[in-house]
Amino acid sequence: MKTESRNWLVLAVLLLCGWLVYRLAAVLTPFAVATALAYFGDPLVDRLQRVSVWRWKIGRSLAVSVVFVLLLSLLVLVLLILVPALLEQVHLLIKRLPAWLDWFSATALPWLAAKTGLDLAGVQLPVLAGMVKDYWQEISTAAVSVVNVVSRGGMAVATWLTNLVLIPVVTFYLLRDWDDLMQGIEDMLPRKIRGDVEFLAREVDAVLSAFFRGQLMVMVALGAIYAAGLSLLGLDFAVLIGLTAGLLSIVPYLGSIAGVVVASATAVYQFHDGLHVLLVLLVFGVGQTAEGMFLTPRLVGDRIGLHPVAVIFAVLAGGQLFGFLGILLALPVTAALNVLVMYLHGKYRQSELYNSDTGAGD
Repeated sequence: MKTESRNWLVLAVLLLCGWLVYRLAAVLTPFAVATALAYFGDPLVDRLQRVSVWRWKIGRSLAVSVVFVLLLSLLVLVLLILVPALLEQVHLLIKRLPAWLDWFSATALPWLAAKTGLDLAGVQLPVLAGMVKDYWQEISTAAVSVVNVVSRGGMAVATWLTNLVLIPVVTFYLLRDWDDLMQGIEDMLPRKIRGDVEFLAREVDAVLSAFFRGQLMVMVALGAIYAAGLSLLGLDFAVLIGLTAGLLSIVPYLGSIAGVVVASATAVYQFHDGLHVLLVLLVFGVGQTAEGMFLTPRLVGDRIGLHPVAVIFAVLAGGQLFGFLGILLALPVTAALNVLVMYLHGKYRQSELYNSDTGAGD
């Protein structure tokens, strides 16, 4: 009865934690972002602490300050350089989308029907294009309205400014005290399960390190390759397409497939020839070759173990349940659950239930 009561208590605590996360998602979001930044920066802080200048070793506070300044400088650099370029291309996309839809309905689809033999006679393409254009205009108007409301809303501005200040402050203190926090958690573990929990924690850390630190660098590198290559071709929306394809590469092949389709369609509309489509394929071929031969083996390795379908489901489910916080937590939680499932699978393979003889009558 004692064990059963304890199990029910653990289940109740887990349900309570889930309910609190759901209710406090907006409040927890900046803390989740700060925790992620601290997790990314802690290994670099540890390395700096091992560096010695003559006989003087760098202290934890100084190492944290250096890493903090580097992270902040990188963020400011992205905001000053990348964001304006993306906003400009998004604005250009909004202006050109109606013309694209007209071309798609009047030229591309009839050509596709002629080449493939598909019967599109019953599809009213102009009506469909008009509906999409009207819907796009409604989206654009709604987006502008939301931006105006947010810019005028005192509470929204106050929340945004609070998060802007809170995230760096929390990140700094988490970086400074990260090792102490981990040691405190370890000291609180029951002695009976300490070994198993430490093993699982190391495995989860290995998976998360490979996935986030490695995959993030792969995504950035692919986005840079795609954006640079498409820009050299003179393709419209090269930066937007390239960076989006790089971000989507978190799911294997999704980024390259989506990038090839969108970039090829853009090339056909812009240049009206097949040469630029071949050049687009060359750009993405170079990116995929670099990813397969260098980026993924060197930066990620084979420690992830997350199936692409699990990645997609985790992100969608997390966003549906907890909003932006759910998207942030989806992959770490899924990676941790994957490690736990593999651990339990190994225990099961070693158990008496699995290894018991089935042919007792032999």
